[in-house]
Amino acid sequence: MLNTRTTSARSARRDAALWTALAAATGYGFRDAGSASLTLDLVLPLAVLAVAVPWSRRRPGAAVVLVNGLCVLGLADASTPGNAHVLSLAALSCLLGARVAGARRPLLVLAGCAAVDLAACAVLRAQPVWWFYALTVLPAALLLPWLAGRHWRGRRQLVREGWRLARGLEERQHLVAERARLTERAEIAADMHDSLGHALSLVALRAGALELSPDLTDRDRADLADLRGTIADAVEQVRETVAVLRDPPGRDTGAGLPVNDTVDDLLARAVASGVPVRWERHGASPPLSCLVERGMYRVVQEALTNATKHAPDCSITVRITHEPDRTRVSVVNAVPAAGGPAHAGAGPASGVGRGLIGLQERVTVIGGSLRTGSGSGGFHVTAVLPHQATPAARTGTPAPGPVAAPGRPAGIQGPASPTGTARRPDDPGVDPDPDPGMVPDPDSGLDPDTAPGEVLPESAARLASVRSDARRRSALAFVAPVVAAVFFVPSAVYLAWQLTTSVLPPSRFDELAIGRPRTELAPLLPARAYPYPSDHARSAPRPPGARCEFYRSGRDLLDEVDLYRLCWSGGTLLTKDTVPAVRP
Repeated sequence: MLNTRTTSARSARRDAALWTALAAATGYGFRDAGSASLTLDLVLPLAVLAVAVPWSRRRPGAAVVLVNGLCVLGLADASTPGNAHVLSLAALSCLLGARVAGARRPLLVLAGCAAVDLAACAVLRAQPVWWFYALTVLPAALLLPWLAGRHWRGRRQLVREGWRLARGLEERQHLVAERARLTERAEIAADMHDSLGHALSLVALRAGALELSPDLTDRDRADLADLRGTIADAVEQVRETVAVLRDPPGRDTGAGLPVNDTVDDLLARAVASGVPVRWERHGASPPLSCLVERGMYRVVQEALTNATKHAPDCSITVRITHEPDRTRVSVVNAVPAAGGPAHAGAGPASGVGRGLIGLQERVTVIGGSLRTGSGSGGFHVTAVLPHQATPAARTGTPAPGPVAAPGRPAGIQGPASPTGTARRPDDPGVDPDPDPGMVPDPDSGLDPDTAPGEVLPESAARLASVRSDARRRSALAFVAPVVAAVFFVPSAVYLAWQLTTSVLPPSRFDELAIGRPRTELAPLLPARAYPYPSDHARSAPRPPGARCEFYRSGRDLLDEVDLYRLCWSGGTLLTKDTVPAVRP
């Protein structure tokens, strides 16, 4: 409720500001008119604007029709068709384009307004200047601001859809990271089952052997039987718990870790497979807990996997340093040269990036730390592990920072590295190699890795639709003025040419002497007579049998000027007089 009131108050303030600006333009036009009517030219327009501006939110088409009515009143003015109401018409037409998504109804409104303007000129039998104004200025005030408003609306919609998509990507990245953590915890539970279950099985076997000892009493044998049953139940409970934590059957989340496999066995198999790996140990190997041993194995395994995937045939160095209270594991792979095999075969694949997230979770659970990134010598994966697992205090589940893919130059992020903040769609820092299906192609809105016939994500389809609408509006905003110019500019130029070439300056009019032949006065006359005199000028009394011509006394195209009338009889100037312009 509070948010609704705040929005309503903000809208009211904006409407008041718009009305104030339009009222100021109307007042300036009234003051400039001088002898205008206070009621018709000031009070009535201000009242119409007070109704039209709030209507522009709920009924923007009706608001445009109201203000166009003020422009029609201007066409009825005998002095000039131009007034300040055309600015109000342009403003409300722009709001019509910005607030109405469709184009059919607004175009009908604009076409209806233009038809009313032309009909008013026809009914009022307006002069050519009025027709010129109704054919050029008023359509431009209706169409061009509406196109600008539609373009503005399209840009705002595109930005909103981009931010909505960015939020969706951020939420998906957090879900991917959380899934990787849960998967790794399930793997840790599986490791505990393999090690703890083995130890409990040995205890149960020893208890069963003690039951057969001849030195025990019946009570001791009964206690040992209960103990063996309890241990068996504990093993079964561990097995059931791990089965629940694991993913559903058929989903491959990364194979589990062999129980009896060691880091040395893992590296030996890598060398036998042709991987150029070199490893070294420093310091005496201390007794490590099962979880720490498994964590060290997991660090080396994930680093080797990523290095062979993203930087094949590049040298890999594994260094294990045992310190008094901790063990440091460092894996460094060289960065391939540009155009090398890594660039050809290290494209994004499904699941890339989850391994490092899960590795971070495993190392953190046992109280260690993990650092990954490019540096001198190549891509580094460094883990510091305590000799005994010490669970770290966890205040939450923060989103992991960007993780670079092995074999890539410094500063380039990995394909599916989740980030903690949403980025703008046009931010230059966006990952240049995103996870497939997460960021659509900027030009087509399609996922670059979408196979033919595969259904596009809803966000990609929505963004593609918004982009297409924005481009169509932009094209229309440029094409419509050109089309309008093709129809209106030639007629406007021709009309202006007729008006400017039929001007007889007052100084030359004074030089015309009555009774002189036309051949002598021809150098003083314009190239052609004014072809559109008003009915008032035509109805003025003329000498019997004389043929009268009219000439304009000034070059003002948007205002009525006095007309000079020359009446000829047999090629001789019979009379000359001035027909004043019809003004209120």
